[in-house]
Amino acid sequence: MAAAILGGYALTALATMALAMNLPMSRAEASMAATLLSFPIYTCAMIWVFATRTAKRAWLGIGASAVVLMALIGLQRLVAA
Repeated sequence: MAAAILGGYALTALATMALAMNLPMSRAEASMAATLLSFPIYTCAMIWVFATRTAKRAWLGIGASAVVLMALIGLQRLVAA
């Protein structure tokens, strides 16, 4: 349950940040679109966590996705600087 609540929240926050940075529109529109997309992202993360057989698999999936999103955000920051 912690993977769904805490991991899902962290994953959703990272996905929202990555989307807001990479959507091809103005900053305000990208931020709003990313925030609106965060609701289905969080829902999918919660469903996926509860659909897995073990807590270990749930944490690994959330963690791997978070690492990919953190790498994307870091790469975007390096390119923009």
